[in-house]
Amino acid sequence: MGWIVFIVIVLIAIFFISIYNKLVGGRNAYKNAFAQIDVQLTRRHDLIPNLVETAKGYMKHERETLEAVITARNAAVVGLKNAAANPTDPNAVQQLSGAENALSGALGRLFALAEAYPDLKANQNMMQVSEELTSTENKVAFARQAFNDAVMTYNNSREMFPNSIVANMFSFLPAQLLEIESPEKRAVPVVKF
Repeated sequence: MGWIVFIVIVLIAIFFISIYNKLVGGRNAYKNAFAQIDVQLTRRHDLIPNLVETAKGYMKHERETLEAVITARNAAVVGLKNAAANPTDPNAVQQLSGAENALSGALGRLFALAEAYPDLKANQNMMQVSEELTSTENKVAFARQAFNDAVMTYNNSREMFPNSIVANMFSFLPAQLLEIESPEKRAVPVVKF
């Protein structure tokens, strides 16, 4: 009888240890996925000053827009540093999401204004930086999708029974999705006949 109780206790312990290890693996997976976002967003942030410097010579009367891009970029850099320091902090990830949304909006306004300057659009440096920025935006989107998938897997794992018991016992907090939306995606398309 004593052996049966001992075996049951050992099996229960092994069961809880496996759940704990699965939760740790999920948390590490979304931290790793965030590190990939960090690389791409850092590249994006590094490209923006080059873009602004190129545009400055042509867009002398658009100083407000250029300053808005730099201000939004600086806020996004701070948001990225805070989130990178602790990707498990949902407030830091949410702050980064807001800063990146503001930066995307400012860049959208800059590109819209650049359309009015044919010499700027034809500038080789502007075309190269714009192309690199577009490529980086695509990489950010892929990295964000991988991060959000890892967050969803982790959150599902921590919320399912009996994992939720272990998650609550050991303070496995829910992870925050990173949502970076461009204003263009939410705009209603204009249809003309």
